[in-house]
Amino acid sequence: MPSIIITGAGSGIGRATAHAFMDAGWDVGLVGRREAPLAETAGDSGALVLPCDVTNEAEVAAAFGKASQHWGHLDALFNNAGVSLKGAPLDELDVSEIRTLIDVNVMGAFIAAREAFGIMRKQTPQGGRIINNGSISAQMPRWGSAAYTASKHAVTGLTRTVSLDGRAFNIACGQIDVGNALTDMAQAMTQGVPQADGSMAVEPVMDVKNVASSVLHMASLPLDANVQFMTVMASAMPYIGRG
Repeated sequence: MPSIIITGAGSGIGRATAHAFMDAGWDVGLVGRREAPLAETAGDSGALVLPCDVTNEAEVAAAFGKASQHWGHLDALFNNAGVSLKGAPLDELDVSEIRTLIDVNVMGAFIAAREAFGIMRKQTPQGGRIINNGSISAQMPRWGSAAYTASKHAVTGLTRTVSLDGRAFNIACGQIDVGNALTDMAQAMTQGVPQADGSMAVEPVMDVKNVASSVLHMASLPLDANVQFMTVMASAMPYIGRG
């Protein structure tokens, strides 16, 4: 059966996506910093629990290596782990917090993609698929989100380049940009969040299962087809004309 590693699998989009792949019969590897939430995601499914810090290349190599050795093949990576900061004007953002965010959202995505790329390039049959979680902020900024938006624009650059570099090795790469999926991280949307005009407004949200089913669709395509970019969002959220 096909196999996938999902980073940030202990909660939110990662957990919902892991459950969608488990239900579809995939072998699933769960990556995150803390073992207990990963075990909760896994339940009695038989999914591999692979605790590691995505910013630590040695830990990522060990976790991914364990999964590929166990399955004999790695078919897909959902590069999903990420963090955000509370919205604020640029000069009010703490530089140490910005560095942490960039380390997780950019270097973590890069390290995981790099490890998966190496496995997929060397395995037989050669190839696989990498799906990066870009976020709506990879396209349009939200007020006070300079660090997060910059990090997600960097993910888009990673997606484009991996897609190009992967052609020679039958490695496809695409990106899903998610807007207002209802997870713990998005609970604030239901209470009211700052808008570009200075007001506070409740924003529409969607069921996170819509994201999970979209990632499953992307991953289930044959390797001669690819969803390069997909935007999945709450239909009425601020996006078209955002700001």
